[in-house]
Amino acid sequence: MSEFSMPTEIVELPSKGLLYPESNPLSSGKIEMKYMTAKEEDILTNQSYIENGTVLDRLLKSLIVSKVNYDDLVVGDKNAVLVAARVLGYGADYSFTYNGKTYSVDLSKIENKPFDESLITAGVNEFKFTLPSTGTNITFKILTHKDEEAIKRELDGYKKISKDASPELSTRLKYMITSVEGNKEAKTIREFVDTRLLARDSRALRTYISQVQPDTDLNFYPEESNAPVAIPVGISFFWPDA
Repeated sequence: MSEFSMPTEIVELPSKGLLYPESNPLSSGKIEMKYMTAKEEDILTNQSYIENGTVLDRLLKSLIVSKVNYDDLVVGDKNAVLVAARVLGYGADYSFTYNGKTYSVDLSKIENKPFDESLITAGVNEFKFTLPSTGTNITFKILTHKDEEAIKRELDGYKKISKDASPELSTRLKYMITSVEGNKEAKTIREFVDTRLLARDSRALRTYISQVQPDTDLNFYPEESNAPVAIPVGISFFWPDA
């Protein structure tokens, strides 16, 4: 039996690879992905994966050809891989409903957000920021898939204690912040977020993070509005009937 050659495409990462150590294959700023097959459609319709929330991650892992550690992907790069997977699987045309109206977007025209490369030390995922209200000096990192999984587990733990517990914002900040006035101890960082981080400083930090974080621009602008709306991403992003 003759062997079939699986077509692949190279995906440019929003980070350009700058946030990864030189020894990490992701530092190339590119990922090779294959086109979706029936095998991946089986993943998309696997009820167990859907129920435990792992279906999209399992799909992307199956499509990535490059020898990379999926856990290392920063969130913005993972978003780019997600869009590429949809285009390679079902094409660039994507329709969805927003406020009772149906909109169509061309996913091939989605661009990566610009970011200031001068703020990045090549190979180091860490940034400096001074909180404007208190003058506290901190460092923070861009979250990776591994971080997101750890945050999810922690939040699930809170929900087991109290179904009304939802400390998502503070929990995410505890994983983002890597030092407070040079102190890198996790206990110190957690105490700082819980007891000393002012709401106005938290907002300023999150605004700054959104400005420096490499990412894919998953927004569209309805004709009747100047405000951006996030393109909905879920199972239906790949297969409306899933």
